[in-house]
Amino acid sequence: MIEALKSDEIVNKMGGRFKLCTLVQRRLEQLIDGARPLVDRDGRSDLEVVIEEIMQDKITLDFDPSKLERVSN
Repeated sequence: MIEALKSDEIVNKMGGRFKLCTLVQRRLEQLIDGARPLVDRDGRSDLEVVIEEIMQDKITLDFDPSKLERVSN
């Protein structure tokens, strides 16, 4: 397992597990689709690269509340 995921530091950095999971998923998709890593790969997996990008504050999760759908009863 990736060491950064064993502590709460990365969860606290992102503001919660849901936000962390969302960012990891979106960034993994970008890397799989051919995006360039923002840190040196050094033989690491895509997941390890994403975690390192988060820990180095290279990527964040942007949240735009105006894009939320309104639910009316």
